[in-house]
Amino acid sequence: MPELRKDPITGRWIIIATERAKRPTDFITEDQPVKASFCPFCEGNEDKTPPEIIAYREKGSAANTPGWRVRVVPNKFPALKIEGNLNKRGEGIYDKMNGIGAHEVIIETPHHDISLTALEDTHVQEVLWAYRDRLIDLKKDTRFVYGMLFKNVGVAAGASLEHTHSQLIVTPTVPKAVLEEMRGSEAFYNYRGRCIFCDMIEQEVESEDRLVFNLSNFIAFEPFAARFPFETWILPKRHNSNFENLQKLGIEELATIIKGVLMKLEKALDYPPYNFVIHTGPFDRSDLSYYHWHIEVIPRLTKVAGFEWGTDFYINPVPPENAAQFLREIKLDEAPPRNVGTPEEKKP
Repeated sequence: MPELRKDPITGRWIIIATERAKRPTDFITEDQPVKASFCPFCEGNEDKTPPEIIAYREKGSAANTPGWRVRVVPNKFPALKIEGNLNKRGEGIYDKMNGIGAHEVIIETPHHDISLTALEDTHVQEVLWAYRDRLIDLKKDTRFVYGMLFKNVGVAAGASLEHTHSQLIVTPTVPKAVLEEMRGSEAFYNYRGRCIFCDMIEQEVESEDRLVFNLSNFIAFEPFAARFPFETWILPKRHNSNFENLQKLGIEELATIIKGVLMKLEKALDYPPYNFVIHTGPFDRSDLSYYHWHIEVIPRLTKVAGFEWGTDFYINPVPPENAAQFLREIKLDEAPPRNVGTPEEKKP
């Protein structure tokens, strides 16, 4: 019998299609062909990107030259532009403003032929420090309200370049999906006096049914009303509404759990395309007692079609309890990270 589950934060209903239930091996992901084309993100091609904003580099190396480990540059084709004023205005019943914001690329390694999961933990920590540093800097601009950090891996997930990278888009308004989460969590807090995310953490740790990782400071689990097969959330156990409040100890453990989750998904699902999104509080609303920053990892295994677009229902053929059990059984020492190509294959 199919089951409907209600997301306790947004109120969205999900269909767990048990009669369509699939095993991880039933999903076929399209191979991502290695393209021997020029890559502007590779070390030595620094002059092919806009000038770097920040970079973590070897001592003595100059900006916009080789010698960096993590590099942040403006997106060459930005969704929003940083120059100008918002000029909010109306046109009859319609509201509009200028497309002001920021769009940056976090290039996670100088090497084309390596994935995030193949990086050392200390290197992944530097990627997270870059996320944090850019949010802290951009929140000083009073035109900006929200920073969305995300990563697309694979063509099916929207990646246009193979070289491992993340993106940051800063907007002058809070995105609708985040507003829905905030409103739902605020309603729960006003009714019960507790953060709903904190309650979720407590329940998932206690039941263990959907648990993937349970570390000292972070938890990873399959959400009760997962929209997609193997959708995985990562949350800090200690309440905090804003990602940029992370400190050294938190970043060290977060790097470990992110790598662990991604490596398990890669082995379970044969290196699927996926999206990785950080949900955090708005710049102008820090230290919210009812909101909890978190990361959502979504493998792209199913297609969103007419029913989903028309109803905002999602059909998930893998119960999250089954997905969690399968991921828990994955042994990471049996799954060495796979490079995305070789240097020879990547030469222009």
